[in-house]
Amino acid sequence: MAQDESTTDDDAVLGEGSASQDGTPAGVPEGGRPAGAPESGTQAEALASGAPSEASAGGTPASSHLPPAPQELDDLQVLKALAQPRRQQMLQHLTLHGPATSATLARALGLNTGATSYHLRELARYGFVEETPGPGHGRERWWRMIPGDRRFPPRSRQSAETRLVMDELNHHAYAADLELFARLQQETDADDAGEWADAFPYSRGTMRLTVAELREFFEEYIALLNRYKRPEADTPPGARTVLTRFLAFPTPVTDEAADNRKGPQTP
Repeated sequence: MAQDESTTDDDAVLGEGSASQDGTPAGVPEGGRPAGAPESGTQAEALASGAPSEASAGGTPASSHLPPAPQELDDLQVLKALAQPRRQQMLQHLTLHGPATSATLARALGLNTGATSYHLRELARYGFVEETPGPGHGRERWWRMIPGDRRFPPRSRQSAETRLVMDELNHHAYAADLELFARLQQETDADDAGEWADAFPYSRGTMRLTVAELREFFEEYIALLNRYKRPEADTPPGARTVLTRFLAFPTPVTDEAADNRKGPQTP
């Protein structure tokens, strides 16, 4: 697929389920903000979630509701709860495969149901998942991701302990993304992959921006994601969940560049 070097990096990984980008922290991620990046990083993969939308007259999805207001996750206890590796895996599973029971998650992740039930309760306590009606019988409890536009505080406002938690969360999130991407590459190598074998839009680009312009660019990106979101009932046949990841950062400042910014030096 053609690569447009004029646009921002955007590796589309297609495959399983809907991250509540409906956003998944495990995929998400969009974590701690590098210096000079937008003031907040959207989660989710991770956690940014658009409002329901409907198809426009031209067939392109268009939001029919205002997108959710951004929510900054600035409580260290909430971030620690989110960064727990097993919870990241569970959120990713709910993102990719939709609602599940604790037993389903236990089988998928190699845990016992007591552990998954505990982690689900903790995730529900902090507003990341909630119970939802399911097709099960009896006393089965089904859980789903809660949509939302959740963001991290800018790195300049993070304490040393918060930065450690954010770095750990990002480490797991990026590793999970790479694993999913590798699985998709194997899947699309199959002879029966069809048109999805070419579904890897990818771009690497550069721009010269101020910090304020980069923040504006980020918000426009989130608005674009929200434009294309729609409820499952309005999704056409043949559609698959597409995982999007946004990463933008300024180039490191070299000694030479720093000297140039200071202007000519007198001997």
